[in-house]
Amino acid sequence: MLTYVYRITKYDPADRDTQGRYSGPEDTVSDHGEVEAAYLRAVAAFAADTGIDHLAVREPQVPSLAHFGAGPAMDGFGLEALFPSGLAGFHDGAQVPLHSALELVRVMLRDNGAWCRLEAEGRFAVHVGWDQYLYISSSRVCEEALAVTRELGLFAERTDSSPYAFEAEEQEQYIQRPADDDFWADLHRAVVAGQAGILEETYLEGASRWHHLTGDTLDLVRAGLTPRARIAVWPPLSSDIAAVLRAVPADGLVEGVWQDEEGVICSTIADEDTFPELTARMSRARAAALLSVYVGERVPLSAAVMTDDDGVLRARWRTEPTPSDHDGARRRP
Repeated sequence: MLTYVYRITKYDPADRDTQGRYSGPEDTVSDHGEVEAAYLRAVAAFAADTGIDHLAVREPQVPSLAHFGAGPAMDGFGLEALFPSGLAGFHDGAQVPLHSALELVRVMLRDNGAWCRLEAEGRFAVHVGWDQYLYISSSRVCEEALAVTRELGLFAERTDSSPYAFEAEEQEQYIQRPADDDFWADLHRAVVAGQAGILEETYLEGASRWHHLTGDTLDLVRAGLTPRARIAVWPPLSSDIAAVLRAVPADGLVEGVWQDEEGVICSTIADEDTFPELTARMSRARAAALLSVYVGERVPLSAAVMTDDDGVLRARWRTEPTPSDHDGARRRP
């Protein structure tokens, strides 16, 4: 944890009650103008005071993408100009120059939908909370940046920690399985044996895509996955479409996954209001399946997190343990 943590806001501490609740005149949304610009200049000042010119994107997320069709139903979440390759460039571990990091802070201040932590490991961190609360952490006291922040009309309050700082989840006696060579060798055997057939790639928190697996295409799928993505492996889709459709519940939520006429794997989360559309889509599919969306009921065959190119697992988010993952952990020295 970094030593110096500051809460940067436009809210005068004099306008807080004894519980710290703000009751002054400031709005809780961005003005898209001078105040927003002041926030960005404050971040730049702290980065300069710390000696930072690049930051890493950590734990990026977007609103959940439940939709019909193969393509993502999104308009970019304000990221188009920052990542020419689209959301593929907005991934955990992506290094961005300071000017791009500031634009990401702007996106978060405007609540455009995308969110992430921005960090220089062991030196600096910045992220945005609800209601225009900005948290900056540094390995240095940043006296010059504090002075700049005050001159900008903002308030910098020292705090012990940010409520939005990453906290590792406790997983007793469980080691996260990396998607390393051993994992892919196991997956190849499962695909060839007909036990595994589709792969779910969560490339952002709240956004995923699906891949059809065959023994011949597995290497191609692996090469195209987003850095540090979470992956989950599922059995093959069923070609008995009638049986799948009979299993659609009367109410509640369910995720439908199907392979369309062109071979593309599509998915959507549906409820009783959209079951007719889901049924219509899957009735024309080559193969399909229904998956539970409820915690404890959605258990894939195996799950893992993509390693970096050097084979090291640096992503901090985790998958839910599966029996296969436990087996893989026991086999590792």
